[in-house]
Amino acid sequence: MRRMIPSLQALLCFEAAAKHLSYTFAAQELHLTQSAVSRQIQHLEDYLGLALFNRTRHGVALTHAGAQYYQTIKSHLLAIEQSTLDLISHKGLGGTLKLGVVPTFATRWLLPRLYKFNEIHPEITIHLETSTKPFLFSEHIFDAAIYTGTAQQVENWPDTKAHYLLKEEVVPVCSPSLIYKYFPELQATKITDISLSAAQIASLPLLQQTTRPNIWKEWFDVSGYDHPHAQHGQRHELFSMLAVAATHGMGVALIPQTLLEKELSSGELIIASKIQLKGVRCYYFVYSAQHQSPLIAKFVEWLVQEAAQTQTK
Repeated sequence: MRRMIPSLQALLCFEAAAKHLSYTFAAQELHLTQSAVSRQIQHLEDYLGLALFNRTRHGVALTHAGAQYYQTIKSHLLAIEQSTLDLISHKGLGGTLKLGVVPTFATRWLLPRLYKFNEIHPEITIHLETSTKPFLFSEHIFDAAIYTGTAQQVENWPDTKAHYLLKEEVVPVCSPSLIYKYFPELQATKITDISLSAAQIASLPLLQQTTRPNIWKEWFDVSGYDHPHAQHGQRHELFSMLAVAATHGMGVALIPQTLLEKELSSGELIIASKIQLKGVRCYYFVYSAQHQSPLIAKFVEWLVQEAAQTQTK
């Protein structure tokens, strides 16, 4: 049976024209003539029985069907290109893992350690893309994901297997200069001995995380302090952004301690209070239950060992 797959050349012409909304720019990108691009797209529209573009005064515009098709196929064309480059690079040996990773965990925990995996398994290439939300593996080009959430959220992620990595132990951090500014009487105290009360923390400007608007309220609830303005303060989307803001004395932030190794060791940030937010959120390695890849097995074995070493420190 003949598969319902249009010609690759027609798809490439359509993808380029949809990206630029111009046959001319598509032709330049593909090193073809404009008429050749136009013919390929006409063949594709005839094959589909649908118009993909409407002509405008300034070029072309995608129809509703064209916009849907473009969103669907562009990731698949990219995946074909990446798979081809990976095969050429590995000469048929090893392979590639495409991972979706929560952003700050990727830059601050995983990437500084990934060279170790490369030394053990040089035949495996890891591609990282950031993702902050769960997704369906059947609809994405990721092979696996590193995700932070509750055990219940992971259990409700359909058709997946999950490996526990780390607990998320959130601590309040700020620059030493911020503490001295608000509490000059503590300048004579050794910085590592400082542990502010919840009431003292409440007097500092709070840095909020956009994706977790209740995190400070949860921390004050744990501390037993009623802060009426626990959700007020400057907001940033990522933990990494909060860390930069805190380093520059803009306020105190709640950030997982495992993501602050550099700042804490250098003294740019200090843990401002011994009160931790030990919630039920953890980091998990998640992958499709249908994808029994030996590459994933090797990566999971290494990743779990690295996470265990982090927790014993």
